[in-house]
Amino acid sequence: MEIRKDLKYTREHEWVKLEGEFAKIGITDYAQGELGDIVFVELPEIGTKLEQMKPFGVIEAVKAVSDLFAPLSGEVVEMNKRLEIEPNLINKDPYGEGWFIKVKPENPSELDSLLSEEEYKKLLEAK
Repeated sequence: MEIRKDLKYTREHEWVKLEGEFAKIGITDYAQGELGDIVFVELPEIGTKLEQMKPFGVIEAVKAVSDLFAPLSGEVVEMNKRLEIEPNLINKDPYGEGWFIKVKPENPSELDSLLSEEEYKKLLEAK
């Protein structure tokens, strides 16, 4: 299981990476492993306003259906259209080709409330 240093994490297993003025969001390697084979993902349209830690989409796997929670507040500026046809990219490459959306953060300081790599590791060890 991979946990990256350059990301911030939620307790619900989403990750976020700031790239210039935008933030890329996906789910962690741990989450995709727990879900199993991902068969569908419902993502918000471009222009949708997200609120930190509120649901922004749904992910469906063979084992379960789960809400996706926004690590940051902001406006959706891009969505990964490939996931409509290839949702299994999330299983294959959760931190790369399997990203969900890009957001223009309203308040980048919200990153400070998210988990670091070490804090996320501790969360998983406690499970």
